[in-house]
Amino acid sequence: MEFILHLVLILIFTKLAGHLSVKLGQPSVLGELIAGVILGPAVLGWVHQTSFIQEFAEIGVLVLMFIAGLETDLDQLRKNWKVAFAVAVGGVIIPFFGGYGSAIAFGMDQHHALFFGLLFCATSVSISVQTLKEMNKLSSREGTTILGAAVVDDILVVVLLAVMMSVLGAGESVSIGTLIGKKVLFFVVIIAAAIWAVPLLMKWLSKLKVAETVISAGVIIALAFSYFAEWMGVAGIIGAFAAGIAISQTDYKHTVENKLEPIAYSLFVPVFFVNIGLNVNFEGVGSQIGFIIVISVIAIITKLLGGALGAGLTGFNRHSSFAVGTGMISRGEVALIIAGTGLSSGLLATDYYTSVIIMVIVTTLVTPPFLKIMFSEKRESKKETSVS
Repeated sequence: MEFILHLVLILIFTKLAGHLSVKLGQPSVLGELIAGVILGPAVLGWVHQTSFIQEFAEIGVLVLMFIAGLETDLDQLRKNWKVAFAVAVGGVIIPFFGGYGSAIAFGMDQHHALFFGLLFCATSVSISVQTLKEMNKLSSREGTTILGAAVVDDILVVVLLAVMMSVLGAGESVSIGTLIGKKVLFFVVIIAAAIWAVPLLMKWLSKLKVAETVISAGVIIALAFSYFAEWMGVAGIIGAFAAGIAISQTDYKHTVENKLEPIAYSLFVPVFFVNIGLNVNFEGVGSQIGFIIVISVIAIITKLLGGALGAGLTGFNRHSSFAVGTGMISRGEVALIIAGTGLSSGLLATDYYTSVIIMVIVTTLVTPPFLKIMFSEKRESKKETSVS
C-alpha cells in the first residue's frame, strides 16, 4: 500500500505548493513542478519514480492534452496553421544548431554532438497548456499557434530521430518514405474518424442505460486515439489532443469537459507534474555545473528565438512572437523520452545524461513564469494603447 501514501503526499504537496505559487503571482503549475523536486530524491526523497507513478503520470498528461483539445478553437487553429508550421521549423533549426554547437564546444564527437542537437529540438507544450489555461489564453491566437506548432514539432523530431539513428548506425535501418507515410496515414485516419466515427460513437454510447456513458465515451476515444498515435510513431499526447478537438465539434463537448476536469485536476494531472520533478537528482553533478548552466541557457534562448522568428515572419508582432516562442521552451517528457533513447543506443554518453535531465527540468520550470510575464506585458500594452 505504499503507493497510497505516495498519492497522499503528492496531492497534499501539489495543492499547497500550487496555492503558494499563485499567492506569489505565479501560475500554480510552477509550484506543482517544484513540489515534485522537493518530494523526490533531489531533496526529501519521500517519493521515487515507480512504474505505478509513471503510468499514472502518463494518464495525467494524456488527460491534460485531451482537455486542451476540447478547449481549442478549431477555426483559430485552421487560420494559424501556416504560422504554426513556421514556428515549429524555426523551433527545430535554431535549437539544433545551438545544441550541436554547445556539444562541439564541450568536446563531444560528431555523432554525440548531432544527437545532442536533436535533444534541443524537442518541445512539450503540456506545461504551457496548463499555464495558458490558468490565464484563459489557451484559445488566443498565440495559444492555438503554440498548440499547432507542437504537433508539427513532434512530427519533425520523430522523423529526425529515426533518420539520425539509422544514419549513425544506432538503430535499425529505417525507410524514410515508410516513416513519413505512417505519419500521413495517422492524420488521414484521425481526421476521418473525427468527422464520421466520433460523433456516431458518442451518440451510440450515450444511449446505453448505465451511469456516466458520455464521459466514458470521451475517455475511450481519447485513449484509443493516443494508442493509435503511439502505434504509428507519433506521440500519444498528439492523439489525445486530436481526440479532444474531435469531441469539441460534437454536442457532448461541455458534458465531457465538465465531468472530466474534476477527475483530472484532483488526481491524475498533479501526479504528472510531480513525476517531472522526480527526475531531478543532484548527485554527482557538481563537476558539471558549468555545463548544465550553459546548455540550459542555450536551450531556453534558442527555442525562444526559433519560435519567435517563425511567428514574426508570418505576421505576428514582436511581443506576440516572443510570447509564442516562450510557449515552446519547455522540453518536458518528449525530451526525456529522446534522452532515454539516446542513452540506450549509445548516442548520449552516460556522463551527460543527468545533466541533460536537469536541463530539461530547468526549461520546464522556467516556462510558466516566463509565459506569465509575456502575457501580462501584452495585456498592459493593450491597456496603454486603448487609453492613448
